[in-house]
Amino acid sequence: MPKASPIRDIVVVGGSAGGMDAVRSLLQQLPRDLPASVFVVLHMGPVSYLPRILRQGSALPVVAAESGAAIERGKVYVAVPGVHLLLHDDHILLRRGPRENLSRPAIDPLFRTAAATHGSRVIGVVLSGSLSDGTAGLRAIKRCGGLAVVQQPEDAVVPFMPRSALRYVDVDYVRPADEMGELLGGLVREPAGPSPPVPTDIRLEAAIAAQELADMRVDDMLGKPSHFTCPECHGALWEIGDGTMLRFRCYVGHALSADAVLAAQGEEIDTLLGTLQRSHQERAALARKLAERERVEDRHNLADHLENRAREYEEDAQLVVGLMRNGFACAGSAMNEDKGDVSEDGELER
Repeated sequence: MPKASPIRDIVVVGGSAGGMDAVRSLLQQLPRDLPASVFVVLHMGPVSYLPRILRQGSALPVVAAESGAAIERGKVYVAVPGVHLLLHDDHILLRRGPRENLSRPAIDPLFRTAAATHGSRVIGVVLSGSLSDGTAGLRAIKRCGGLAVVQQPEDAVVPFMPRSALRYVDVDYVRPADEMGELLGGLVREPAGPSPPVPTDIRLEAAIAAQELADMRVDDMLGKPSHFTCPECHGALWEIGDGTMLRFRCYVGHALSADAVLAAQGEEIDTLLGTLQRSHQERAALARKLAERERVEDRHNLADHLENRAREYEEDAQLVVGLMRNGFACAGSAMNEDKGDVSEDGELER
């Protein structure tokens, strides 16, 4: 462990849909002489231009994170596609560990490893996004003596991540994005204070993200077996009680909040319904083709039977279409009631 710093010099920032503009605004407000290191995770696709984008208007150098790189004050490190951004002692780790909350890079692994390594020196920031990635990690930061900062939900393009953090974490500061930079510029100069011992569960989950361990004995230490299956690998899920927040992990190491499990189950149902619709439509088309052949051979009774079967298959396909249409309509109404129309940056997953 490095020597404790007298100030809070580790700032970890996480966002998803709508988080791009919030991060840019935050970075543009930070002073050139910031006595802290900043680490950013945004949910992203397989290709990212985030360092180039976030560099614009920032007084601090913004770089793509590299595994093994030493942590330097006054620099912004941005997660790269396909790997988790983790902190270990005085350097960065990039690991292709199990996805968390359906994402890699995910926010919770960064927050959790920062808390486990740097304790009270850490300031965690949760920005705009859907679902609840970042909430468990922000809880870990607080449990290890750090500070929790959350974007004001009314200021967020997609308010679900900030709302989740406010619901489950004893948050220290809530600010709109255009006030966060000034706030952080002051907080990083405050004394950090002593760090409490790192709880065992935080150490274990940090090690899982770093691919240092993952087996059923570890899951038994973190929680209890549930009746649910992992949407990522379809293995058994262990139920983790994290304060009042319900989370899950599987023996492979995939970690999900309860709402991430619900979202993944919804996507799986949509896929199954789409497959079912296509299968019925293909069966109807094949039955009609066979009926045409039977009529050419003057086997009209069999042709009539095949045509009846084709109509039945088409009716089944229409039932599935109705299920899909009604499901999407209900989901769309619920989303619009809560946050209105959302236009997402093409680089974000959600």
